[in-house]
Amino acid sequence: MTDTTTIADTTQEVTEATQQAVKQVNQITQYLQDSIPGLITFGLEVLAALVAFFIGRLVIKWIRKIVRRSFERSEADKGVEQFVDSLLKYGLYGILIFCLISSLGFDTTSVAALLASSGVAIGLALQGSLSNFAGGVLILLLKPFVVGDYIIEDTNGKEGTVKEIQIFYTKLSTIDNKTIVIPNGMLTNNSITNATAKDERQLDLRVGISYNADIKKAKSVIEKLLSEDASILKEEQMNVFVNDLADSAVVLGIRAWVKNEEYWATRWRLLEEIKVELDENGIEIPYPQVTVHMKEDK
Repeated sequence: MTDTTTIADTTQEVTEATQQAVKQVNQITQYLQDSIPGLITFGLEVLAALVAFFIGRLVIKWIRKIVRRSFERSEADKGVEQFVDSLLKYGLYGILIFCLISSLGFDTTSVAALLASSGVAIGLALQGSLSNFAGGVLILLLKPFVVGDYIIEDTNGKEGTVKEIQIFYTKLSTIDNKTIVIPNGMLTNNSITNATAKDERQLDLRVGISYNADIKKAKSVIEKLLSEDASILKEEQMNVFVNDLADSAVVLGIRAWVKNEEYWATRWRLLEEIKVELDENGIEIPYPQVTVHMKEDK
């Protein structure tokens, strides 16, 4: 009797477990049947949003291309063109993403409120970036430099040719073809030397000669080199003078004017030619030295 009761109880438990499993399967099946149309609809909306995003990217590129061509035809400043292009890029992408979020069924009012509150929080966290943006606007309005100028950021000594002025950063290209990225806020808050603001630039060299050398002869050799160099502007003043009486040398100063684009080539060429000519004329260019006099004991 006990065995029969146990078998009956086991059979009942199995039956109940089976019924419960079937019930759960039916619930899952019913849930999927109810949810599949919504999932399909949402998937189609996401797919449509992705298609719209890629189409929007093409439209944004087309708009930016038209704007750039308009700037080129109007011969506007290159820095203004780059700044507006960068601003247009971020602005249009922001509008595109907002429209896509709206198309997915999100409440635009809630999204706008969220973006506004997030904008305040992000603005407080990214005060430096906002400062850089304001700096970019000031650079375009005040024009302390433009694309193509050679500038020196005096505080940190960074220097190079301005290649791009973007909404947050300005890119410089150095003589050895390195790229320096400087925040616009730093450029507007610190002093800047614009070496190419004018068409002409002064060449300022220093050459040391021995105290035993003939100063007049050395000056004559250098003056001749200046007068024969094709890059030196002859209508501008040229000076060769004693700049300093240093510990180991008489330092001659050399000043002349050249075109901005010929500055470095002329500087390097003249320094080499001065060394060669001084050697050929027996004029010593000394290195730092110390003369020691020994006193003999009697």
